[in-house]
Amino acid sequence: MSGFAYRAVDPHGHVVRGELAASTEGELDARLLQIGLQLIACRPLGRGRAGRGGVRVARRELINFCFHLGQAHKAGLPILEALGDLRDSVEHAGFRNVLASLALAVESGRSLSEAMAAYPATFDRVFVSLIRAGEQSGELSAVLAKMTESLKWQDELAAQTKKLTLYPAFVGTVVMGVVFFLMLYVVPQLGEFLRNMGQEMPLHTRMLIAVSEFLMAWWYLVLAVPVAAVVGLRVMVAHDLRARRALDRLKLRVWLLGPILEKIVMSRFVTYFQIMYASGITIVEALRTSRDLAGNAVVAEALEQATGLVEQGNSLSAALGRTDLFPPLVVRMVKMGEDIGQLEEALLNVSYFYSREVEESVERLQSLIEPAMTVILGLILGWVMMSVLGPIYDTIGNLAP
Repeated sequence: MSGFAYRAVDPHGHVVRGELAASTEGELDARLLQIGLQLIACRPLGRGRAGRGGVRVARRELINFCFHLGQAHKAGLPILEALGDLRDSVEHAGFRNVLASLALAVESGRSLSEAMAAYPATFDRVFVSLIRAGEQSGELSAVLAKMTESLKWQDELAAQTKKLTLYPAFVGTVVMGVVFFLMLYVVPQLGEFLRNMGQEMPLHTRMLIAVSEFLMAWWYLVLAVPVAAVVGLRVMVAHDLRARRALDRLKLRVWLLGPILEKIVMSRFVTYFQIMYASGITIVEALRTSRDLAGNAVVAEALEQATGLVEQGNSLSAALGRTDLFPPLVVRMVKMGEDIGQLEEALLNVSYFYSREVEESVERLQSLIEPAMTVILGLILGWVMMSVLGPIYDTIGNLAP
């Protein structure tokens, strides 16, 4: 189906721009009217291009989507009507367009998962696979409920992580600004004053003045080099698999943060793997699909190795044990579930295990990072103040009768 880029107006008089799949301008106008928009102008985009990929939406929008669609399906409301209700209640214009297209696709006879697969930017591969499994097993409402809980957990974890980094970032920025002010304005005047007085300066003061002179001469490099290094690293990682693998391995080994990141990655993998397995997706397909969730080249390669081992006839526990990613306790829990025929329950326990580990690790780090930042920044400011005030007191003491 071809499509159009359109310009429309909403009931509040605001101009809305977007793309939508439609065969003709009349069909486009009808689709826009369904979502409360009045067409102003449009232009064709070419076959299959409109809405290709959809739009990226916030995780909270997906939580709302899964929750309301799951509740509607559980209550016996047809999917088409549930999509219509969601379309009318969503404020995000781009997501509203996607929901309108989903409703029209379902109305034309396509399944919900088939309609969602056309919008990978909005609904990723795992999302679509779980919906398809729920449709095939007749447990769509249960799958949507599990996805809602998983997305809520991810949203809470993201909020905790943001809170964890906000304090040190704010305090570090303020203190570094103060340090730069001292180095570029106060310390040079101090050095000139002490030289004029003929006062012998201690080692730490000479070091401070040397740092100040370096910053005054090369301040633009001090600011530009970190930015250039970050940009260069991102470009290199994006185009070089070996560089990406090395960086991802380094992330997992960084002191304090590495183990937490590894637990977050494994928790996300196990949670979605458990949901897919419980929805009827085979172990091999669940492993292959969950591999894309890793977000880490090292973990993804290990999971790919595990997938190959399972395809060769090895058990899931044996495959996971040979990846060296999972602790022995987790491997034993999975093996016990396989032995007694309760793998789904074992995976649920592993998911709970990792979720608790992540929450406790983040809380411990959060309790340590604030006093650590205070001590580090206090030492920096203490060195500056001691180097500034110490020679001044010595000079005043030498001038006293």
